[in-house]
Amino acid sequence: MTKLIKKVSVPLISLIFLLNMSSAGMADTTVSAEVGFIFNTLLFLMCGFLVFFMACGFAMLESGMVTSKSVSVICAKNIGLVSIGAIMFWMVGYNLAYGISPGGYIGKFIPWSDASKIDTGYADGSDWYFQMVFCVTTVSIVSGTLAERIKLWPFFLFAAILAGIIYPIVMGWQWGGGWLAAAGFSDFAGSTLVHSTGGAAALAGAIILGPRLGRFTKKGEAAAIKPFAASSIPLVTIGVFILWLGWFGFNGGSQLAIGTAPDAIAVSKIFINTLLAGAGGVLAAAALTRLSGKTDVVQMLNGCIGGLVAITAEPLMPSPLASILIGAVGGIIVVYGTKLLFSLKIDDVVGAIPAHMFAGIWGTLIVPATNSGTNFGTQLLGVLSINVFVFVVALIVWSIMKSTMGIRLSKEAEMKGTDVSETGVIAYSIRD
Repeated sequence: MTKLIKKVSVPLISLIFLLNMSSAGMADTTVSAEVGFIFNTLLFLMCGFLVFFMACGFAMLESGMVTSKSVSVICAKNIGLVSIGAIMFWMVGYNLAYGISPGGYIGKFIPWSDASKIDTGYADGSDWYFQMVFCVTTVSIVSGTLAERIKLWPFFLFAAILAGIIYPIVMGWQWGGGWLAAAGFSDFAGSTLVHSTGGAAALAGAIILGPRLGRFTKKGEAAAIKPFAASSIPLVTIGVFILWLGWFGFNGGSQLAIGTAPDAIAVSKIFINTLLAGAGGVLAAAALTRLSGKTDVVQMLNGCIGGLVAITAEPLMPSPLASILIGAVGGIIVVYGTKLLFSLKIDDVVGAIPAHMFAGIWGTLIVPATNSGTNFGTQLLGVLSINVFVFVVALIVWSIMKSTMGIRLSKEAEMKGTDVSETGVIAYSIRD
């Protein structure tokens, strides 16, 4: 009899428990503050490690785009800049951005500290981590542009300045509640704040540093590709796919919450629009280069990045079709932006300036087309103020470094390759 009671009671109690849960769920669709805190924290951490993995994507993309005699230094630069950026963002960067007064211009030069509270909505550490990986992404953009002729340690010094001071200042203008936020500027996940910032810093460095030896002829035309051929197109492709994957964390995590059904729906929509914009960039670059006779796979890969950068300023509001078109224009900008740099004899080894700076400007300016809460004038104000500020400050920093410690390798060192001259480690036994 006792065994029979046990067999009947256990399922009955379970059924009653499930019915009670269902009733509670029907009566109250909002999770508790603590559960929301947990979900939002998980969003930051999970999307954060996706963005962190983009460091691998940048390393692979740059390693494939440089010649085989400069691959080891690219690896050193990328793991070094992540380490430097993380320390600098903890030491001073975070509070320069988020220690800013409402409508202000600059925060406080103090280290980050944890003051987590349930009513904040997420753990402070998860927010620091998520914002930190955005910071090191900005620095990564500079690395590839200046490859094959810059000294390693001067680059590390600039990485520290960019991660610890320059980027946090402009970040605070918008995401920290500074003067651009007060003006109504909108940049959802950083088309301008992250990507144009990195591109503007890279452009200043490329101008001060100058092109690689022999990159342009006496007539000002780009030299034949063979001496400067990419070491591994498969590596570049792997890098782009990793970056594309990381972009779901980049844009999706910028929703900043997933404790409610509307937030979950928003994150899902952001994922879709991010995917479609990248695809639009690929196909637009493929079609455009095909008109010249051959489909350029490098431009297709950079077109993907251009499309992703373009949608980053507003990945939630556009329709799927609008996302494809925004990304496609980003891909077109990459192709013509590359030609523009060639005409100006600016040597951008990986094409980061067109893909990040130019496409980032486009993506930020087009936001009012899909987001009625913004306007072109304010978007233009944000684009100009951030790009001009970063470019001028970076130009000054690069110039000071050039005149003091020196930033460029000697002619002999550049001819040997940065692997030999800077690390003494050869990446490939088969050389160019």
